[in-house]
Amino acid sequence: MPLKCGLLMILVLGVTASGKGALAFELARRIGGEIVSIDSMKVYRRMDIGTAKPSRERREQVRHHIVDVVEPHESFSVDQFLRLAGEAMGEIRSAGKTVVGSGGTALYIKALLYGIFDGPPANYEIRKKLKAQIAAESTAVLHKQLAQIDPLAAERIHPNDARRIIRAMEVYELTGKPISSFQRQFGVESTLGNWTIIGLRRPKAVESSRINSRIKRMIDQGLVDEVKSLLAEDEPLSKQASCAIGYAEIINHLKGRATLDEAVERIKINTRRFAKSQRTWFKTFTEVNWLDIADDEDTEHLLNRAMEIIESKGGP
Repeated sequence: MPLKCGLLMILVLGVTASGKGALAFELARRIGGEIVSIDSMKVYRRMDIGTAKPSRERREQVRHHIVDVVEPHESFSVDQFLRLAGEAMGEIRSAGKTVVGSGGTALYIKALLYGIFDGPPANYEIRKKLKAQIAAESTAVLHKQLAQIDPLAAERIHPNDARRIIRAMEVYELTGKPISSFQRQFGVESTLGNWTIIGLRRPKAVESSRINSRIKRMIDQGLVDEVKSLLAEDEPLSKQASCAIGYAEIINHLKGRATLDEAVERIKINTRRFAKSQRTWFKTFTEVNWLDIADDEDTEHLLNRAMEIIESKGGP
């Protein structure tokens, strides 16, 4: 029986092939929620295998938002994502259901949690001066100065994070306004504090093995034919869609620039690099409750551990 937690918002994040989609699905089933996909490629219609979209059966059991919303020849931006996310979250919450965010597109997650930054471009003279100040004094001293002019930003930025402190001070010098004033949300309650964030983490060797298995499965399921069908459509693929990992490499193969084996190996390499970049991004996110997953841990046990986190944060 679904638990009543319509005001709760859960976000499941992790690198590609980490199992976040499966956990989000089971959480949504357990607590009576709907899933908001936070994925820049699952938005494209008919790009199913290479984006590891949830099956039609799963989407019939649990509603998934922001999946299959644009054509492959169209572009898709973070602004579009935020607008659709705002609409979806408002609809889910109005129905008294739980928002379950799931994804690995770090830029979208960052925008969802922290807002979009619309500040001025970099000024290298100011940056040079601030870097010299850090060298002469310390990062902590500059952080204290930031706290005086923008306490909200100082609270979000670690005292040792020189890059972000310099950017915040730079914006203030250029505009006379705190950097936090340039961050905007998309019209619904979606600040960091509204979310219970669960991160999935596995040893890198295990992640690589799961990535390899997923890619083999995609090829077996017909990724090459899927790409052929997309290339045969009247409208050419957008740059965003044609550059997606899995699609770009198979396109290269179909154009005779690589054998299928070479293309598959390149997909593996590029996916591992993508996972590495995701890990780097996720380290910058605060308030993540990380779950280190054992090799033999099944979904039910992982689900129970996630539920313990949710309950400890005031959930059902």
